[in-house]
Amino acid sequence: MGKPAPPQAHVRRFPQRPESVATARRFVRGALDGTYAPLVDTAVLLVSELVTNAVVHAATEIEVSVRAVGSRVCVRVSDHRPGRGLAPRACPPYAGTGQGLVVVEQLTWRHGVDVGDDHKTVWFELRTDASPSPPFGWPPTAPPPVTARETVMLVDLPRTLYAASERHRHALLRELYLAVSAGTDLGVPPGELAVAHDMNNVVSACVTAALERHPPLTDVHSLPLTVPADAGPAMATLRRVLDLAEEAARAERLLTLPALPRRRAFQQWLLDQITDQLAGEPPTAWTLVPHGPGFSPSEMVPWDASLLQSSRVPTIAADESNHIIAANGPATDMLGWSADDLIGRRLTALIPEHLRQRHVAAFTSLLLTGQARILGRSVPLPALHHDGHLVPVRLIIQTQEMADGRTVFVAQLAPRATAPLDGPGEPLARGLPPTPPEAVGPPAPAAPPPEARPAEPVAELSDLERFTLLAGLGSALGNTANLHEGLQEAGRIVTRQLADWCVVDLLDQHAGVDRVCVVHRDPPPGRVPRAYEGSLPPLSDVERGPLARVLRGAGPLLLTEALPPGQADSPLDAQYRELFERLGASSAVVAPLRSRREVFGALTLARTDPDRPFTKGVLPLVDDVVRTLTLGVDNARLYQDTRNVAERLQRSLLPRLPEVEHLQLAARYVASSTTAQVGGDWYDSFCVSGGTAVVIGDVTGHNLDAAITMSQLRSMLRGIAIDREEPPQVVLRRLDLANHSLSHEPTATCLYGLVKGPPGGPWELRYSSAGHVPPLLTTAEGETRFLEEGAGLLLGMDPDVPRTEAWSELPAHSTLLLYTDGLIERRDEPLDHSMTRLRRHTAALAREPLEVFCDELLIGLGADSADDLAVLAVRPTPPH
Repeated sequence: MGKPAPPQAHVRRFPQRPESVATARRFVRGALDGTYAPLVDTAVLLVSELVTNAVVHAATEIEVSVRAVGSRVCVRVSDHRPGRGLAPRACPPYAGTGQGLVVVEQLTWRHGVDVGDDHKTVWFELRTDASPSPPFGWPPTAPPPVTARETVMLVDLPRTLYAASERHRHALLRELYLAVSAGTDLGVPPGELAVAHDMNNVVSACVTAALERHPPLTDVHSLPLTVPADAGPAMATLRRVLDLAEEAARAERLLTLPALPRRRAFQQWLLDQITDQLAGEPPTAWTLVPHGPGFSPSEMVPWDASLLQSSRVPTIAADESNHIIAANGPATDMLGWSADDLIGRRLTALIPEHLRQRHVAAFTSLLLTGQARILGRSVPLPALHHDGHLVPVRLIIQTQEMADGRTVFVAQLAPRATAPLDGPGEPLARGLPPTPPEAVGPPAPAAPPPEARPAEPVAELSDLERFTLLAGLGSALGNTANLHEGLQEAGRIVTRQLADWCVVDLLDQHAGVDRVCVVHRDPPPGRVPRAYEGSLPPLSDVERGPLARVLRGAGPLLLTEALPPGQADSPLDAQYRELFERLGASSAVVAPLRSRREVFGALTLARTDPDRPFTKGVLPLVDDVVRTLTLGVDNARLYQDTRNVAERLQRSLLPRLPEVEHLQLAARYVASSTTAQVGGDWYDSFCVSGGTAVVIGDVTGHNLDAAITMSQLRSMLRGIAIDREEPPQVVLRRLDLANHSLSHEPTATCLYGLVKGPPGGPWELRYSSAGHVPPLLTTAEGETRFLEEGAGLLLGMDPDVPRTEAWSELPAHSTLLLYTDGLIERRDEPLDHSMTRLRRHTAALAREPLEVFCDELLIGLGADSADDLAVLAVRPTPPH
C-alpha cells in the first residue's frame, strides 16, 4: 500500500476590506472540524489579528490557508506587500492596538514569517498535545527597502512618551480607516488615508529598527533614525490626516479619545523633526520645545508612587480614568481618609457635591479636547472631608508620565489656613517637577549652559572667589522668603564654585529628617537631583553613619572615600549611602547646621573626581559656608513661623455667617497664590435690629501688622454698629474716628451695608463705601450693575469729611457680591477690563446655588491671584 495522501489545505482569498476579517474568522472555524475543537477559538482569534494587520497595513488582497495534520494545525496569512516588514512592539496590557503579533507569539507553538518576491506570509502552528514549544521569535525589524536613505537625529527622545504616542497614532488611524470604510465623511480622501497609513508604518518600522540597533541606557536619549530620503511629502500627508483624525476624535466621531496636550505636542515634534531635517533644517531637541502649563519636557521623571509617599505636601494622584491611584499621609490626614479606602475611588469622592458636575465636565473636556484650563495653576476651591465638612485648599495639578506612557494627574492640596512648609513653590513630590513659574512667580535662575560652567571645582579659592561665594549665598537666601527656592539657588552657587553636588537635610520637631535640597552641577544621565528630595527615615540611636553623627552634633566630617557598606545598616544610613552611589562621590564634607547651639540640619558637599578630592584645607571655607547658610535658613524659618501665626490669627477672625430667614449668605477668603503672605482682607456679617449687616474691607499691607489692624477694625466696626442703630455713613465715620486712635493710623477700604426687608420681600440695601471697590448686583436673569453710589474717602485719610449713603433695591433671587480688589485687579490689564470680566462671570452663574456661585467665581477669577481676596455674597430668597 502506498503512503496516504497529505491532507489538503483549505485556501481562500479575501479582498482588502474590513469585512474580510469577519469572513476569515468564519472560514477558519469551518475549516477545522470537531477533531480540533480545543484549538478553534485560538486559531480564530489569531487569524482575526493577522488579517486585520493585512487589511490595515498591507492594503492588498489576502490569502488564508488552513492545514490540519495529526496534532498540529498550521495557518498561513499572506499578502502581496513583501516590502512592508513586521514591526513587533512591546505593548502594555491595556493598549488598544499593536498587540496582534504579541498575542501570536504568546499563544502559538511555533510562528514566523516568510518573504518572497511578490508576497509575505505570516504563519503559526498550534498543537493539541503538550509538546514543549521550541524557541521562536520574530525576525529583527528591518526598515522598508528603498534606494535612497537619509539619517535624521531625534534629540532627547523620551522612549516612554514615544511608545504612548505610537500606540495613539495607530489607534487613531485604525478608527479613521474603519469610519471612512463605513462611509462616514470625515474630510479625509481615501488616497491620503492610504498614504498616511503607509507613512505611519514606515515611521514605526524605522524607529523600531533604530531602537534595536541603539538600545537606550536611559528613558531620554538621542536616536539616529534612518528614513527614506523622499519621505517629506508623505510625512506632510500623515501630519494632515492625523490632525483631521484628532478633530474627529474631539467631536466624538471616533471611538479613540484625542491625545492629551503633552502627547499631542510630542507627536507634532516627531513628525516635524523628520520633515524639517529631510528639508535641510537642523534638529531641535524635544526638551527645548515650547510647552504649555502642567508639564516640563526637560524635567519629566517616570511616575513612581513611592516617591509621592515621601512628600511632605498633601498629594493625590489620579489616572486617565479619573480614579485615585495614590495618596500620601499628609493628604489622607487632611481629608480624613485612609489610603486603602481612597485608592480605587473616583476623584469625585473628594469633591463637594455642588462642584462634581463641573469637575466631570472639565475632565471630560480635557480628554476630548486636550485643552487644559487649570493644569499648573494655583486654584482656590474646597475639598470634601470624609466626615462631610469642607476643607479650603489651593489646588495645583501637574501631569507625569508612567513608565508605560500613560498620564498621571498629580494634585497638591495646599491648605489655605496655613502655608506649606516651604511655600507654594516647592515640588509636589519627589520626582515631580516644581510648580511652573507662571503659578508661583518669577522662575529661579537657570543653571548655566555646559560651556559656561567652570571646567572643574578647585580645592582652594582665592580671597576674591571666597568673598564672591559667600556674598552670593547670603544674597540667595536673603532675597527670597521661600526657603526651598533660596536653598536651590544657594546650591547652584556652591556647585559652580566649590563642589560637584550638595545636599541640605533639616530636622523637624519630631526628629524626622527632611531632605529639602539636592543640587548637582552636571547630573548623571537619567538622574534628576530633585527626585531624591523628601522625607527620610527618622534619626534614632541605631544610626552610625556620617549624616547621623553630624545631626547629633559631630563634624564637620571629611570623607575621603566612598561610604563603606558597614555603615549602611540602618534605614537612614542606607539612604545616605545610596545617594552617594547614585550621584557619585569620591570625597565629601558633611557639616552640621547650628542655630542657638542646637543642630537643626546638615550640609553635604561632594566631589566626583578622584584626582581633585576635598582636603583639610577646605574645612575653614566650609565653616564659612555653613555659617552663611545657617543665618539664611534661620531667618527664613523665623519668617515662616511669623507668617503662619499671622495666617492662623487671620483665619480665626473670619466670622461664622448668621442664619437669616429667606436670606442666603456665603463667603470665601483666599490668601495670595504667589506669595502666601497674610493681608488685611476681611468680610463680616451679623444681625442688628434694623436688618442684616454686611461688611467687606481691606487694610493696606501684606504682613502681620495688616492682619492685626484688620482684626482691630473689624472688632471696632461690630461694636459701633451694634451699639447704636445708625445709618451706614455714620457707622463708617465713627469707625474712621476710632481708627485714628490706633498708634499708626492705618489706611483701609471698607464697605458697610444693611440689608432690610420682610421674609417675603421686597428687600433693599443701604450702604456707604470708604474707598472700596463697588458691589456688583446680578439679577436672576443675568443682568449686572455695579453699585457705585455712596463712595467716599479711605479710612485713615480725614475723619472729618462727610460721608454719603446710597440705596438699592435687591430683587428676589438676585445676588449681591461684595469683594476685595484681589478678585479683579491684574497687573497686566486695565481695571475696566477686569470689572467687565467679573460681570460676565457673575451673569453666567446667576442661577447657580450660592455656594457654587462663590466657588466657581474663585476658580474662574481667583486662580494665580497675586493678592489676598475675600468675597461675601447675599441672595434674597422669598418663600415658595
